[in-house]
Amino acid sequence: MKNRIEEIRKERGIRQEDFARQLGVSRQTISSLENGRYNPSIFLAFKIAHCFGMQIEDIFIYEEESPK
Repeated sequence: MKNRIEEIRKERGIRQEDFARQLGVSRQTISSLENGRYNPSIFLAFKIAHCFGMQIEDIFIYEEESPK
């Protein structure tokens, strides 16, 4: 799953450390989310969307897997 966290965070001038503190997670978690190495729980996804004042679908991009 792709996301726009880094793009939105940078547009708003928010540092990873500050965003992590706001969400109650580590800076490493934010880095992993932004680099696509970690998919958040639904609870964390809602918290991220709430912090940005956006809908989850505007931040996280679901891509269906191609049939095998």
